[in-house]
Amino acid sequence: MISNSPPSQSGPVLVTGTAGFIGSHVAHKLLDRGDRVIGLDNLSDYYDVNLKKARLARLTEREDYEHVQADLVDRQAIEALFEKHQPSRVIHLAAQAGVRYAATNPHVYTASNVTGTLHVLEGCRQYPVEHLVFASTSSVYGANTDMPFSEHHHTEHPLTLYAATKKANEMMAHSYAHLYGIPSTGLRFFTVYGPWGRPDMDLFLFTRAMLADEPIRVFNHGHHKRSFTYIDDIVEGVVRILDQPAAANPHWDSNQPDPATSNVPYRLFNIGNEQSVELLRYIEVLEECLGRKARMEMLPLQPGDVPDTEADVSALHTVTGHRPGVSIEQGVARFVEWYRDYYNC
Repeated sequence: MISNSPPSQSGPVLVTGTAGFIGSHVAHKLLDRGDRVIGLDNLSDYYDVNLKKARLARLTEREDYEHVQADLVDRQAIEALFEKHQPSRVIHLAAQAGVRYAATNPHVYTASNVTGTLHVLEGCRQYPVEHLVFASTSSVYGANTDMPFSEHHHTEHPLTLYAATKKANEMMAHSYAHLYGIPSTGLRFFTVYGPWGRPDMDLFLFTRAMLADEPIRVFNHGHHKRSFTYIDDIVEGVVRILDQPAAANPHWDSNQPDPATSNVPYRLFNIGNEQSVELLRYIEVLEECLGRKARMEMLPLQPGDVPDTEADVSALHTVTGHRPGVSIEQGVARFVEWYRDYYNC
């Protein structure tokens, strides 16, 4: 049975990355149901800071939200945050985003995604939390072509440094669950899109270009498929998982170890739309919503990209009752409505 209200707790929920796309939506969802939220973000200039500030402005005007501007890499700042606020639960979403950006800025990625996550884990150790939920990615499946991607698959062959840092996060969280009993759940997100999204993602890039009558760059000639997942479906999964702290799997077998669970309080879940859609269809839906045709520059698959992704969310559904289901026809239309309103175009 899924509860519609948060469990009793003594402290607030800490959400890292609340000026970001997913983090801002998650914080609003928690506030809507009565949680107190401490938000953390460093307002990185990786993409438009004004968009981040606009997301944050919507949060800071709300009761029961308190913002801390700090960098995950700043060990003293994170230690001070945990000491002052002593959150009961943590949703760790902050990271250096952008898969291809990692190829030219590897040190930024390891600092933010690895060292930064270590600082969060240390905070959870020093001030024990009921549950740590952290963001991973479908990119960890890497060279695996056995679809749909399942949490029970092994993920030892990441194709990008970004994916490798997220795989490292999963392993770090498991070690802290083992050593210190921190209930930890990793969530592998699949191609998230929607209102207030990231300007470096295809939907944003395509919309901007098409409205300016500029060509769009279509890699793999548009034939790769993705489990495009609408933001509300992601947020619903995150919050439902938050309310069910990870527990050890009593049936876990060390002779045949299941990567998705453990004999310590640790789990992994996919959150993605099970209906994988070809990029050309995604563009077609955008054309319908914008009322104009795209001028497409067809290009080969980019290094590090996988041809297809497809999410198996049976475990998520079993545990939470949630199965992402917003169609691209619905989701893209909502994004376009937001985009036109936000940019007044």
